[in-house]
Amino acid sequence: MITWDVMTIIGTIAFAVSGGIIAMEEEYDILGVYVLGLVTAFGGGAIRNLLIGVPVSALWEQGYMFQLAMLSITVIFLFPNGLLKHWRRWGNFFDAIGLASFAIQGALYATEMGHPISAVVVAAVLTGSGGGIIRDVLAGRKPVVFKAEIYAVWAALAGLLIGFNIIKGSYSLYFLFIALVILRMASLQYKWRLPVKAIGQQQQNNQQTFM
Repeated sequence: MITWDVMTIIGTIAFAVSGGIIAMEEEYDILGVYVLGLVTAFGGGAIRNLLIGVPVSALWEQGYMFQLAMLSITVIFLFPNGLLKHWRRWGNFFDAIGLASFAIQGALYATEMGHPISAVVVAAVLTGSGGGIIRDVLAGRKPVVFKAEIYAVWAALAGLLIGFNIIKGSYSLYFLFIALVILRMASLQYKWRLPVKAIGQQQQNNQQTFM
């Protein structure tokens, strides 16, 4: 499927760049930059494969994707520091691209295998956000998907639309991709949030009150 291949390429480049940049922000050496970039690009797919019954070894059959990821990380590593300072502006955009493309790819993968809608949604969420979760954990950061900001919800939306055959066909999938990127960036721009119940902070405040 051409759409599947395109989404895989887009997601691989976007997440490889995302992982590499964050590694440089954390002042990792060149080995750490490549490792974090590759883990970000392929971690979500590995987790997805485990849960929907695809051998993890299937990842090693994507040799050209590994080469593409390595090339993307190399280009970013060689970028002048002056340009990398703008990562705060463009980093979230690359992450949104990776989220959208991999969520769609994961949903298509599960649909092609004939899995039920629940599995399609899980595949979309894990493929779209799994690599980012591993990246943030290895970088010592709180994973974005577990914060109040809306992140994995957009991947779940992709899974629902594809799983129920509401979105089908190449042009519709590309439209969904653009819509997901816009929604993700809008949620950042306008600070859309999911409900949060901070029990730990509440308990700390109560303790201070009684002291």
